[in-house]
Amino acid sequence: MPRSSPASGQKVSDPVVLLFFGPPGSGKGTQSKMITDWLQIHTISTGEIFRAEVQAGTSLGRAAQDIMNSGGLVGDDIVNAMLETRLSQLDLHHGVLLDGYPRTIPQAQFLDQFLTARGLPEPTVLHLDSPRDIIIHRVSGRRHCAACNRGYNIYFQPPQVEGVCDYDGEPLSIREDDREEIVRERLLDYDRRTSPLLGYYEGRDYHRIDGNRPPEEVAREVATRLEGQMVRVRSSLTARRHRGL
Repeated sequence: MPRSSPASGQKVSDPVVLLFFGPPGSGKGTQSKMITDWLQIHTISTGEIFRAEVQAGTSLGRAAQDIMNSGGLVGDDIVNAMLETRLSQLDLHHGVLLDGYPRTIPQAQFLDQFLTARGLPEPTVLHLDSPRDIIIHRVSGRRHCAACNRGYNIYFQPPQVEGVCDYDGEPLSIREDDREEIVRERLLDYDRRTSPLLGYYEGRDYHRIDGNRPPEEVAREVATRLEGQMVRVRSSLTARRHRGL
């Protein structure tokens, strides 16, 4: 089914494989939802795959659970096998967005091999980046009202009275993961894990996108970049058919 781009209204129907990188607080979740709604593609989260395999009691799930119970990190071979199993169950005619994968260079290399074997295009990498001080304010500034579930940000959308919900007067709280020291640790961990992968994909179909803008503006740029990628995919597939590949 053709899909209409939010950027131009153009109809697009080529498959796309998306890898979305972005630090905590970059707006990656919001953009991922917009993209998958537009392109009508599956989103696969490695966390969801892990939970499904463990709950189903598969051999991969049991192996992963044993490793995690002992405090270890699940190896690339198990992660890759889980991903391959999940992807093989899906219709990838329109494509897929992968969330949380790849996390290592060997996983990225495995993904390249899988996509080639399935006749799918190379992944399009969308790197949603923002200044670290802005991200820290976005996340550490969050405040939450447990009574009515409304959210605030003390830097960008503060309550009228400090520490108190505008609607019911209840005290606002901060989630443990939103505390500044935790946010800084998460950003350092993200940078350590992601830098090698960004280097691996740089020079390929890699797009750095400024995330320090309104979500709608970011979404328009993402859509424009993807439309260009789909044109390249179409040209590549046409050239392959002419060569008899």
